[in-house]
Amino acid sequence: MVVDPWVWYLSVGIISLVILVDLIVQVKKPHEPTFKESAIQSTIYVGLALVFTFLVNEVWGSQFGGEYLAGFITEKSLSVDNLFVFLVIFTKFAVPRKLQSEALLVGIILALILRGIFIYLGAAAIENFSWVFYIFGFFLLYTAALLIWDTLKADHEDKVPGGKVVAFMKRHLNSVDEYHGTKLTIIQNGKRYVTPLLFVMIAIGLTDLLFALDSIPAVYGLTKEPYIVFMANAFALLGLRQLYFLLSGLMERLKYLGVGLSIILAWIGVKLVIHALHKNELPFINGGEYVKAIPEISTELSLGVIITTLVITTVVSLIATSNEKTPKKKKTSKKSS
Repeated sequence: MVVDPWVWYLSVGIISLVILVDLIVQVKKPHEPTFKESAIQSTIYVGLALVFTFLVNEVWGSQFGGEYLAGFITEKSLSVDNLFVFLVIFTKFAVPRKLQSEALLVGIILALILRGIFIYLGAAAIENFSWVFYIFGFFLLYTAALLIWDTLKADHEDKVPGGKVVAFMKRHLNSVDEYHGTKLTIIQNGKRYVTPLLFVMIAIGLTDLLFALDSIPAVYGLTKEPYIVFMANAFALLGLRQLYFLLSGLMERLKYLGVGLSIILAWIGVKLVIHALHKNELPFINGGEYVKAIPEISTELSLGVIITTLVITTVVSLIATSNEKTPKKKKTSKKSS
């Protein structure tokens, strides 16, 4: 796959322009998007992402189109998991709903910058060291195990990512407890104070860093093309703010999404390890020779596994939580009477 430099510049420029316009509008008029507004914008972003699939098909071929689509769906599903953490952050810091939108937008900008750096480093590592696939693969398997443990353990405790960093900054910076619109700092009695919104954005930035460590190897497990990895991440993140407000009332019902994501990450991890065996150059594995006995996992098969897993876990989650909510409503009505 050959991607000319002007294609990179144009793609990054368009994405930056969309985010810049969104940021200017949000800063000038901070507000909580309505369900209708979020639904329309989310539909537009997803539609553009799917249209880009056809563009990749036409320009570079169906193989790369399939790799992009699989990467986008994986990144989009992983971004939903991000939303759960953002919900925890907003709850812990008691962020007003009208300010959550701006905080999310800044988080998206940070995520794109961080992921751009990771994509570049990942591409350089893959190009020069084939054994990196082993690291990516086993890291995804480890992440999948942690994710399913966190999802299923009974004593689950919501913790703010980077809590120690935020606590350190609170001890060493003058800060106030109340929000002052979209301001990150204010001046009172001749002194500058930090508002809670800055701490929220730091927590979101640290969250983005953690999720980048998972998501970039996951997409590199589906394609080796940095351009596809970047665009899959960009399209998945562009509609993240709208998706948060669209799913804010539904997120608590997706109780088994973590199980589905762990299965997807484990699948891609196995795919990466198999690919590493096919590119093997490590002397202590098969004498440094390639291992061809195990067939490669195709992108089409991976795409089918990803979609099927997401559908099943979503349906099971909705059914399970709908049954759980019924008795709660009855208890509430008894108390009110």
